[in-house]
Amino acid sequence: MRYTRAMRASRLLFILTTLQARGRASARALADEYGVSLRTIYRDVDALSAAGIPIYSERGNQGGYRLLDGYRTRLNGMSALEAEALFLNGFSGQAAELGLDAACASAKDKLLAALPADVRAGAGRMRSRFHLDVPGWFEASERPACLPQLAQAVWGERPIRIRYRSWRAEKERLLDPLGIVLKGGAWYLVASSDGKARTYRVSRILELNVLDGRIERGADFDLPAYWAESARRFEQEQHPEQATLRFSPWGFKMMEVILPPFALAHAVIGEAGPDGWRTVTVPVGPVRYAAHELLRFGADAEVLAPEALRAHVGSIAAALARRYGTAAEVDSVMAADCVKDEHRSNSGCCNRA
Repeated sequence: MRYTRAMRASRLLFILTTLQARGRASARALADEYGVSLRTIYRDVDALSAAGIPIYSERGNQGGYRLLDGYRTRLNGMSALEAEALFLNGFSGQAAELGLDAACASAKDKLLAALPADVRAGAGRMRSRFHLDVPGWFEASERPACLPQLAQAVWGERPIRIRYRSWRAEKERLLDPLGIVLKGGAWYLVASSDGKARTYRVSRILELNVLDGRIERGADFDLPAYWAESARRFEQEQHPEQATLRFSPWGFKMMEVILPPFALAHAVIGEAGPDGWRTVTVPVGPVRYAAHELLRFGADAEVLAPEALRAHVGSIAAALARRYGTAAEVDSVMAADCVKDEHRSNSGCCNRA
């Protein structure tokens, strides 16, 4: 009985806020949107009217239910800027991936309905003028099929069993899910195993089973704090070495395109010499990975130290020269590419204002 009353109260609030937000709605539209019969909507409208809500119906093709002009609930104490910020923070695409798109849309309707007309207009302007695009350039958002089910397990505090593909092997793990994080277009699960929180990339979950029971979630666990510390530690672990490099003017321009943000943030940049080249010290990964990353600069970068990295880059460059032609031929092709790149740079093709 208590559940039935709660469902009806929710439905009555849905009808009221929908009419306030949209101005008019037909009985059929309300029934289809909430998933109930027309008869149920008729009874609910009668109940609202009996409770003193000034609701009336209009006949015809453009008819439907309306509220008396001027009737509106308000959110007391909310400023226009606060309301606008709430709508700026509405990540509708990500909510859909989590299976929360319907709830998100309903919440927006209810919030709009409760706002004064002038504040409501400001919220609409905010949504039309600011847009969030999560992935980086040339990347697409991951859409793991298990994400909605995983989100329900996190919210319901249910234990899960997963089959997971790491860099080394496939393993089964029994986990207590603590939270979900979206980073650069990729979804990550934060979960504890044996009392220790760890991070798992959701796209690498091959199989997910939500188990019965409830997890013991520590009251002191702070998801944003855990993620900030975990991300900082991960970036440091991925860049354990320091490299000293020389960049041409073009190579220096390309630093922000090629190097990861962590390396750029910790770069020590020297003054340009008479030839325009400058020395830069940056954190890099292990020798093999750093060599491949730095080779993206081509001849516009030179590794000065450490010696192991310089030697590895040199050996790869020598192997490429043998594979693709003589050194003179390689120099000729690279010189032509430099002319093209400089033209693109000067014409603005490589720059985003």
